[in-house]
Amino acid sequence: MLGAIAGDIIGSVYEINPIKTKDFSLFQPKCRFTDDTVLTVAVADVILQGGTYSKEFKSYYRRYPDAGYGGNFAAWAQSSHSEPYNSWGNGSAMRVSPVGFAFNNLDSVLEEAKRTAEVTHNHPEGIKGAQATAAAVFLARTSQDKAVIKSYIETTFGYDLKPTISQIRPTYQFDVSCQGSVPQSIIAFLESTDFEDALRNAISLGGDSDTIACITGSIAQAFYGGVPKAIREQVLFHLDQQLSSVTEEFTRKYDL
Repeated sequence: MLGAIAGDIIGSVYEINPIKTKDFSLFQPKCRFTDDTVLTVAVADVILQGGTYSKEFKSYYRRYPDAGYGGNFAAWAQSSHSEPYNSWGNGSAMRVSPVGFAFNNLDSVLEEAKRTAEVTHNHPEGIKGAQATAAAVFLARTSQDKAVIKSYIETTFGYDLKPTISQIRPTYQFDVSCQGSVPQSIIAFLESTDFEDALRNAISLGGDSDTIACITGSIAQAFYGGVPKAIREQVLFHLDQQLSSVTEEFTRKYDL
């Protein structure tokens, strides 16, 4: 999950000011964690301590109300009810990576990914985006090669992973849907040569940069065997005590 948080923090400055190049500084003064990190940590917290995703998402929202949530999620989190709102947005995919690290067979990963998604994102595309991301993380950490991961995601979820980064980049625009950002995030990983290169691929697309890099980073961490030390140290520096405590506990128990 640390790879997901790294992608979120590094990509945070490019969400409003997208770029179309891989040549940029990883950490800038305005880098910060966003809702992607907050809700990823919330998922990890439930896996570690138990509880319900609905309750913890609302609890983490109250602790971090200014992290940049989507309008529908914010309205749901502030409400007195817990009914999902049929979202197909990529929020379900950006928060799911702990599932891919913590569960030890693909069926369990898919079921738990669905549970994390459907409390808000119960639209089939929202659930699919979460499951595809978690499955990619699981396959990556269990030593499956990229061809196997690509084939499984395409066959199981129907995502088209044939376009290349250079083909996507020129016309790609901000897209918060799972169907319009999860495949691109996976392609950014598939074309990468190492963890850092994966994040540069993702952010260079110029779309919903923090979320795409968050999804890409989670898969890249699993595949490349961790997050480089220099990036890891910067990521933990950007987290407060609450977020870093859960992140480090999860890392010790499940993560790389």
